[in-house]
Amino acid sequence: MRDFNGKVAVVTGAASGIGLGMARAFGREGMKVAMLDVRRDQLDAALDDVKGLQINAIGVETDVSDAKSVEAAAARVEAEFGRVDIVCNNAGVLIHDKAVADISLPEWDWILSVNLHGVIHGVRAFLPRIRKHGEGGHIVNTASIGGFQVGAAMRTPAYAVSKFAVVALTEGLRNDLAGTNIGVSVLAPAAVDTGIYRSTQHKPEKFGGPDTGPDATPDILRAGARPDQIGRRVLDAIKHDDFYIFTHIETRDWLLKRHQAIIEGYDALERFEAEIERIPRMGTFPEQPK
Repeated sequence: MRDFNGKVAVVTGAASGIGLGMARAFGREGMKVAMLDVRRDQLDAALDDVKGLQINAIGVETDVSDAKSVEAAAARVEAEFGRVDIVCNNAGVLIHDKAVADISLPEWDWILSVNLHGVIHGVRAFLPRIRKHGEGGHIVNTASIGGFQVGAAMRTPAYAVSKFAVVALTEGLRNDLAGTNIGVSVLAPAAVDTGIYRSTQHKPEKFGGPDTGPDATPDILRAGARPDQIGRRVLDAIKHDDFYIFTHIETRDWLLKRHQAIIEGYDALERFEAEIERIPRMGTFPEQPK
């Protein structure tokens, strides 16, 4: 996409953080913006903020973990603005400082329902509406640098599980839409100054209820990139049809180390085949995407 003026952007998790940053970036580019979030009070405040920038915007209370809620929001956006061009499935929550074995089943349900199913619901509800007008568009799914490597220090394994899944989902969507006029990107932010470490304060009762403990946001996030910077990064990536949207250059080394460890796994396989037995080859598979 090159021409954004008058087009319509939908952003979930838009009441704060990266979602709000993207809403501002799109609006400043001349787009109409539909801001979706489950937190009504924060959504109203964010909507006032965006409208104060002379941006044509609406706020739609939406629970992305509920497919019917997302479909209703999509219908509302279409009724209000007549079309959908860009969709950012951005809403996300985080559970921190828990080992895998200590995460309760309701907590697993919550983080997967929002972070993964929320993206699935967004694609299902909005992709047909982008296709409807035939003029193309773009879908951005927010994963995380934690969707490419699991950092031990942050102790957020459930979050990483959900974000690895978002990366895979988005790569699959890219394959599905190859050759069409609908672009696809996966956003992988690292340290950004958002309130995601406070997301458990809004956990619904059906997932175990809120945790009103102290704010545990790490200092590295408080000193991180500003949401508006990430919004501008996403806008630039859409203009250039970039698939992977990274935000911090230093994370390149993190991924190089991870991929080196993966290659060492193949070295171990070569040793096994040389010393024990050779495993039959699979034959010819279709070429993998670059």
